[in-house]
Amino acid sequence: MRSYKFEEFTSTIERNIIEGIFKPGHKLPSIRELKEQYKTSTSTIQNGYEHLIIKGLVQSIPKSGYYVSNKLTRPQQSKQTKNTPVIRDAVFENNLNLITSINPGSKLSEFNVAAPGSLIIPQKLLLRTMQQVIRAQGVGLLKYYPSNGSPSLREHISIKAATYQTAINPAELIITDGALQALYIALASVCTAGDIIAIESPCVFSVLEVIRVLKLRVIEIPIDCYTGLDIAYLKKACSGNPIKAILVTPNFQNPTGILLTDIQKKELLQIAQHYNIAIIENDIYGDLNFSGYRPSTIKSFDESGMVITYSSYSKTLSPGIRLGWLSTGKFFQQAEQIKFSLGSTVSPIYQETVNKLIQTGSYDRHVHKLRMQLAKNAYHTLNLLSTSYPDDTIVFSPAGGYNIWAKLSDRIDINTFYNECEHIGVRFTPGHTFSFSNTYSRFFRIVFADQLSPKRIEALKQLGQMLK
Repeated sequence: MRSYKFEEFTSTIERNIIEGIFKPGHKLPSIRELKEQYKTSTSTIQNGYEHLIIKGLVQSIPKSGYYVSNKLTRPQQSKQTKNTPVIRDAVFENNLNLITSINPGSKLSEFNVAAPGSLIIPQKLLLRTMQQVIRAQGVGLLKYYPSNGSPSLREHISIKAATYQTAINPAELIITDGALQALYIALASVCTAGDIIAIESPCVFSVLEVIRVLKLRVIEIPIDCYTGLDIAYLKKACSGNPIKAILVTPNFQNPTGILLTDIQKKELLQIAQHYNIAIIENDIYGDLNFSGYRPSTIKSFDESGMVITYSSYSKTLSPGIRLGWLSTGKFFQQAEQIKFSLGSTVSPIYQETVNKLIQTGSYDRHVHKLRMQLAKNAYHTLNLLSTSYPDDTIVFSPAGGYNIWAKLSDRIDINTFYNECEHIGVRFTPGHTFSFSNTYSRFFRIVFADQLSPKRIEALKQLGQMLK
């Protein structure tokens, strides 16, 4: 996927800010200097600086220039767990109502549903493309498609993956009814009831629910919200337990928004290969980077076939487009049998619509705009939290995706907080739903995948004032 022209210089500035090389208040190069250095236009440099301002990294001072924002804050690093890995049964109370919309159209300001809002969904593009597909395909859309999905769609998904250096054989691809079905097939292909898998912690509730249904046992590998998955802890867990699979979201993990580096991805792969463990890679947010190029996948470094990667189009197009894909690696035969046992193929209309969007470049153009919209939403939400909530509230800034992970101070009663949320009409996803333990009871997740209307902004501010 192509990047914005200005990202050639903004990615360098952003990296220097994040790594602390450029401190708050540091004066940045002028537009003229960057224009000469990168041989580009004034408007490109201005757009780049506007992008960094939106992200909260840079501020403009009239008649003076651009500076690293003085509002940058970085809470203390969270301490990674060094205890002996614990094997847990996948058992917890049913919390489906906490992550889904119970009363669509209600007066609630919902920040708990990880799906694009109505104003972000490309409605005209989708409906127009569907109409074109129906006119072109006609009655053919009413027939069964191959169990593994349209050959043309699989071919174009493979071609697209090659643009971010991920080699996927179309013959090993399976088109699925969304990401969760892909995950179910992947886990069932390498595990049986009672097997142990390693999962990232915190981990999104829907994934935990699939694990519970399959009656698997888990070892939770902690994520540091700045440095990523605790690789040393994972290695310790793998060395002492018969782990069958490692389930991980390396690109913009839900709920933390963390992006693993290529070095971390390679280290994780090396551990899995050493212990002959399958990696199941969730790449559902991979296209939604806020800056720079589309990140790599673990699969892009794998030559063993032990990496199973899956994704879907529900986060980038619409939650109603129930279409995902599963790159099965060496587990194709098992995955194909399981997919066939789950019933008929994915809707032909969805398959042909997505295929046309990818083939014509419309998908990339849409995602290009969506990335910027999500980056703006993330910045505005982070700014609201930093200015309206108590100073001891810890908020982690995502590198991409949909989600902000936040932690309340110990002085705030957690039950009172959620009661006040209900009273004001704000709905977050409670942190305890992201683990089989009670590790994240003081955390909550905010989804920023919808327009920040005045009503939603006011609700967030009101809750922050209550906490203060």
